[in-house]
Amino acid sequence: MKILHVETGRHFLGGPQQVIYLLDALNERGIEKILVCPPNSGIDSVARQHGIRVQNLFCAGDLDLPFAYRLTQFIRDERPDLVHCHSRRGADVLGGLAASFADVPAVVSRRVDNTELRLVAGLRYRPFRKVIAISEAIAAVLRERGIEDVRLEVIRSAVDTEAFSQRRDCAAMRHEFGLGEDTIAIAAAGQLIPRKGHRHLLQAMSALLPTHPQLRLVVFGEGYLNNQLRAQASALGLGDVVQFAGYRDDLDTFLGCFDLFVHPASAEGLGIAVLKASAAGLPVVACDAGGLPEAVADGETGLLVPPDDADALQQVIRTLLDDETLRERLGEAGRKRMQNEFSIATMAARHVALYESLLAE
Repeated sequence: MKILHVETGRHFLGGPQQVIYLLDALNERGIEKILVCPPNSGIDSVARQHGIRVQNLFCAGDLDLPFAYRLTQFIRDERPDLVHCHSRRGADVLGGLAASFADVPAVVSRRVDNTELRLVAGLRYRPFRKVIAISEAIAAVLRERGIEDVRLEVIRSAVDTEAFSQRRDCAAMRHEFGLGEDTIAIAAAGQLIPRKGHRHLLQAMSALLPTHPQLRLVVFGEGYLNNQLRAQASALGLGDVVQFAGYRDDLDTFLGCFDLFVHPASAEGLGIAVLKASAAGLPVVACDAGGLPEAVADGETGLLVPPDDADALQQVIRTLLDDETLRERLGEAGRKRMQNEFSIATMAARHVALYESLLAE
């Protein structure tokens, strides 16, 4: 079996990380694979470090027709059994067309829960034999846009649970971020964009600080709201309480050293950051939105709150701050759930089964 994968995103975020997980797992199964990606993209160097065969093709987006032509020629030259497109930026529309022109069956992974017009969805996904949704929430959005059940497959994203079972140097982490021994440290990770809800978390922190002066928040991630959120934190008197740490590619090595993970996003396909936090053994507070209720078992591995509600957010955080036993119980349950339900092996096996079923038709 030979699978050609197309990932055209610029940055190495949650989606490209899932592609690497899958390609590594396919390699262990002896399945031949090729990755097509733009030169100097985030996934390009990572894939090469993992020994994955890479073909660089520049892609400027959904309207880059020369990319579709070059990809068609490459597919014809390589003659894979199947093409798997992974990102929306050029890969789904143009990747699907290229596979059709080369007369090779194709599937596409859908990782976001953004809505789109039924006409647009129909055209976008017409070339694909299967549309793989990473959560039931995304599958529901696709059904509403007219994608038939027979063409939908739900395969949840995975988390590298082994990475979080290794010993952590929490003393070094607390020293780096200036956290005292009695500090209760909250972590948040995600792009600094409106739908991630950081503004509500800052409001919640302001309400919590008078009764929990030992509380600190470290925000990981980058985005165009960086300066705005820093200004909000300063205006709320949180300058010494909140740190904006930017993007850290080593976050997995010390995430488990925090006491609590908060993810106030109002829209999320599934929530890779949440999966990682649970795998690290942290209790999670997240919003009851998109695929997050699938990532967080409410009352079992974390607590859910309504989206865009800073008051509800601070109340639930307060509950966990005041109950260390509850934090430990939720964190341990989350770790076990990730190992049992969200492993890379499980995700890869589902993909292989799908590939085999399509090629057997």
